[in-house]
Amino acid sequence: RWRAEMAPQKGKEKKEEQVVSLGPQVAEGENMFGVCHIFASFNDTDLSGKEIICRVTGGMKVKADRDESSPYAAMLAAQDVAQRCEELGITALHIKLWATGGNRTKTPGPGAQLTLRALDITPIPSDSTHRQGDRHGSHL
Repeated sequence: RWRAEMAPQKGKEKKEEQVVSLGPQVAEGENMFGVCHIFASFNDTDLSGKEIICRVTGGMKVKADRDESSPYAAMLAAQDVAQRCEELGITALHIKLWATGGNRTKTPGPGAQLTLRALDITPIPSDSTHRQGDRHGSHL
């Protein structure tokens, strides 16, 4: 019988490992901006299929069909997008929120407001420059 054998292994060459960084070069302390497109419709279909950094739909987060367009699914999807952006070093987002539009409804779907709340990490002051209490002032 004929048997194929591999060639003898040559001496292993040492390769220099390079650190791979995704995205543009950013100086220390600068913000790197990204654009977040939120399509808030009443279903979970991705129309274009285009993907730049990540694409998450409500149907990827929940199992029940009726929950695909719910605010809870939108919040989970927003958290996944924020985590992926943090991995890539994106520190600031321009958020573009759009509804179905055209001859259909021009109001965003039920998950739009909750998605923005999940992405919002703005610190709220609680010192003397901002009145403590709810947004209507303190109740007496």
